[in-house]
Amino acid sequence: MKHSIALLAAALLLSSCSSPAPEAQEAPPDAISFSGEPLFSADPDSALVARYLEKKASFDADPDNADNIIWYGRFKAYTGDYAGAIEIYSQGIELYPEDARLYRHRGHRYISTRRLELAIADFEMAVDLIEGIENEIEPDGMPNASGIPVSSLHGNIWYHLGLAYYLNDDLENALRGFSEGLATSRNNDNVVSTTHWIYMINRRMGDEEAASQALERISADMDIIENFAYYHLTLFYRGELTEDELTGEGAAGDAVTYGLANWYLYNDQPDRAREIFDELLSRDGWASFGYLAAEADYLKYFTP
Repeated sequence: MKHSIALLAAALLLSSCSSPAPEAQEAPPDAISFSGEPLFSADPDSALVARYLEKKASFDADPDNADNIIWYGRFKAYTGDYAGAIEIYSQGIELYPEDARLYRHRGHRYISTRRLELAIADFEMAVDLIEGIENEIEPDGMPNASGIPVSSLHGNIWYHLGLAYYLNDDLENALRGFSEGLATSRNNDNVVSTTHWIYMINRRMGDEEAASQALERISADMDIIENFAYYHLTLFYRGELTEDELTGEGAAGDAVTYGLANWYLYNDQPDRAREIFDELLSRDGWASFGYLAAEADYLKYFTP
């Protein structure tokens, strides 16, 4: 991975040395795909690098502050350095072994790097730690257009636990995670995101009645702030949007593209599903949840 931050540091180091530079070594991958392929992150833009350096400066000034640890780790991950973020959270856990937030964020980056068993262990630990503890709104690292956070700590723990189990092909525990996440929902954005997964999982498990019941809480007049992709998918599942309306004639993001491919898969049209999976996996956003799910499904259903 060739990040702007690392390149800047290397340039400063080389300029201070009079001896010849050592031969450059190939950087290790930022993750390994489910099929064993190396994955590399794109360079972050200058605005993101500037925000990262702000969080790093706060951490350097007070490295034992739990909030500084979390924000430093979050922005380390936003730059594409997931291994670095995991290391930061791990150091934080040594200081604060009962802070559920640290397990929640480290677990997320274990998902990004395809280490699902470690992710599940972190989220299950976080579930234990939040038992009996009041829920709280989780601030956004990348705020939406309205500047209104739509998720909570408890909701994110359960949601990511459900995702980790889903990617690991444990549908019963995935359903548990997303159902518990739905129970914590404070707004429609959380309702549509969890309902999307609950519907898909029940269809995968062959329970069309439960899938249909999950959609009963969805309506065409819901006020959505951020999770429009999941909202449109749930309307599509209800038959209130056509495929063209859902995809915007091919301009859909990873979440919508995965949902549509999966819909064809559990509706017994594997050839069409495979076409859409192929298109999605040709994209660069390998850390998105839609890409992760497509990668796992492709390996399961279409790889000999």
